[in-house]
Amino acid sequence: MSQSNPRRKEDLLLRLGRIEGQIRGISRMVEEDQYCVDILNQISAVRSALSSVGQILLEGHIRGCVTEAIKGDHGDQSIDELLQVIKRYTR
Repeated sequence: MSQSNPRRKEDLLLRLGRIEGQIRGISRMVEEDQYCVDILNQISAVRSALSSVGQILLEGHIRGCVTEAIKGDHGDQSIDELLQVIKRYTR
């Protein structure tokens, strides 16, 4: 995130803070033997929130790092790296 803008960084940190709180909530739910379906619903919400953070990061990487690499004649290497990231991210 070397070329990130401060507003996007702040947004990501806020989102991650909320996710962290959700994870702590799930731990409490397990400790308190809450209903499995409720816990699973919270896990689904965390996955969705993490996916959203990942999409924001991926878009920033493409618009920033990959675009700059293409302009700087390092496009092939950057695109190869991007394809590997997308493969890992979409598993």
